[in-house]
Amino acid sequence: MRSARFRAAVLASALTVSVVVPPVPASADPVAGLSSAALPTLAGRLASVRVAKSLNYYPTNAAWSSMWTEFDAQRIETDLAKAAALGANNVRVIVFPQAFGYPKPLSGYAERLSTFIGIAAKNRMTVKLTLFDWWDGYTEVSRSITWAKTVLAPYANDPRVIAVELKNEFQPDDAAAVAWVRKLIPAVRAAAPAMPLTLSVDGATGAPGMAKIKKALTGTPLDYYDFHFYGSSERSLAEIRKAQAAVSPSPIVIGETGLSSAVDSEGEQAAFLARVFRAAREAGVGSVSPWTFTDFLPGAIPDHSAVSEKPAQYKFGLHRTDGAPKVAAAVVKAAWTTGATPNTVLNLSFESSERDSPWRQNLPKAGGARITTGVARTGQAAARFTATTRTAAGLPSLVTSPITPVQAGHRWRAEAYARGAAATGITEITLSWFDAEGRWISQHNSNRLPTGTTTWTKLFVETVAPPGAAGVQLHLKSGDNTGTVWFDDVAIS
Repeated sequence: MRSARFRAAVLASALTVSVVVPPVPASADPVAGLSSAALPTLAGRLASVRVAKSLNYYPTNAAWSSMWTEFDAQRIETDLAKAAALGANNVRVIVFPQAFGYPKPLSGYAERLSTFIGIAAKNRMTVKLTLFDWWDGYTEVSRSITWAKTVLAPYANDPRVIAVELKNEFQPDDAAAVAWVRKLIPAVRAAAPAMPLTLSVDGATGAPGMAKIKKALTGTPLDYYDFHFYGSSERSLAEIRKAQAAVSPSPIVIGETGLSSAVDSEGEQAAFLARVFRAAREAGVGSVSPWTFTDFLPGAIPDHSAVSEKPAQYKFGLHRTDGAPKVAAAVVKAAWTTGATPNTVLNLSFESSERDSPWRQNLPKAGGARITTGVARTGQAAARFTATTRTAAGLPSLVTSPITPVQAGHRWRAEAYARGAAATGITEITLSWFDAEGRWISQHNSNRLPTGTTTWTKLFVETVAPPGAAGVQLHLKSGDNTGTVWFDDVAIS
């Protein structure tokens, strides 16, 4: 996540300041296809990066730099075992110069990093290391190089570490940052020539930022690019393809992606990740790393960080703070273990709880839908509209978006069953199309439910995605309705 830049004072502790370089294990466990019998190669590590089932990690009670200052090996071991059970075979971990000691890493913190990597290997997970988060000391080139080389020295030929991100969410318009990283890259590459190097961009910088980084680093190129995606999941295929085009022919991974369940439902969080995994597969991107493993408890994020002041930052986890999995955990597990991202996450028959449903209200001031039991075509529940009106923007509706990414020219079909009781006005379903920038293009409407009291009637729309379409929303609409209408058994493909 985009972090506030600041310089934190190095925390006082009983740890000594002597530099300790833990030795590489004589026979590291084979992890993710990497054998300790031979030294890792740049090509081999990069191949692993491109298909890594990777997860971003901090403990629920100690996020960002607190993970290291309040290091809890037992909690980490429990968490990484759960991550491995989801299908993860890689974990991204961020180290902080100030917390670790700078420019000489504190011996205790070097040992904590070694312990973390060992725990990951025990759970058959490799590690991606991210350096220089919460960092803007770009004039300190020599000291930065010394610190980075010292941290990485034990892992240059350790198969348990497969890549290094030199700076989290690099800002390519910062001239000082560009000058700094141009010198850091060759120094680190000389010290660890078989280690793939990358930089990431934040969600706002996106593909244009990646293009700027590539242009700025022509003389000191990266091995791959790390795309952090927090945009509209409905249009994720278009965004991923923009990122690929920005750095082609260099490969990309999606190093962070997710949605906060403090802002949307846990169901929409799950649908968001399902859409991104499906779009990445369509685009040929083999590694998608959810942010993050767990929600964070109050106080978990250091209070000297602006991140701590944003409630949304505490609810991106695949698990709640009590360890219970959200529906997003099942989506990620399915994507990693079977490659599937099924439409069931969309709750198309309204049987899931409100928390687990991705449906959202549109124009609820004109009459929102409620999920009720007692009148359902199948199962127990249906969506009910009663006594609706309209606004200047249109009719009230329930809305969701499919898991399958939109591509212009592809054929689509949506259907839903509707039933009326003294219904009036307009009841229909609509496919509403948007371009890659989120601008509305057009819509296609179904047949309408007859007014009055009716039995279950199929409403459907078949059409082709219009030119320029990159996203679609499915709306179940009922407006100007003095009676009642129920919807059930929706399908979209």
